Amino acid sequence: MCAVPYTALVPAAHPFDVDATRRALVERGGGYEAVHRSPGLEIGVYVLVAPEPDRQQPHDEDEVYVVLEGSGVLEVEETATALTEGMALFVPAGAEHRFTAYENLSLLVVFNGPHSG
Repeated sequence: MCAVPYTALVPAAHPFDVDATRRALVERGGGYEAVHRSPGLEIGVYVLVAPEPDRQQPHDEDEVYVVLEGSGVLEVEETATALTEGMALFVPAGAEHRFTAYENLSLLVVFNGPHSG
């Protein structure tokens, strides 16, 4: 059996426009859209607009949230962390988590796991 090299599966460069995706999601009233998928990695943009609640369920993958715009509180298990633009927070796979105390919150989301790609 011949294994396909990783470089054959993923292009050398994959540009994507995070801000254009963020703006489109804001216009639609929020949501999530993946902007990149490759083996072991997914990057997406997540926009939350109040009063719509964050309905996330725990994920099977580790995850990092980076605040692109706005502010809010990310509750992970029993710990609440206030986040503002430019801040980031790691959430381990399987952890209960959700955003609260936001009006308009835009996030870059990075997933690490086998589901990606």
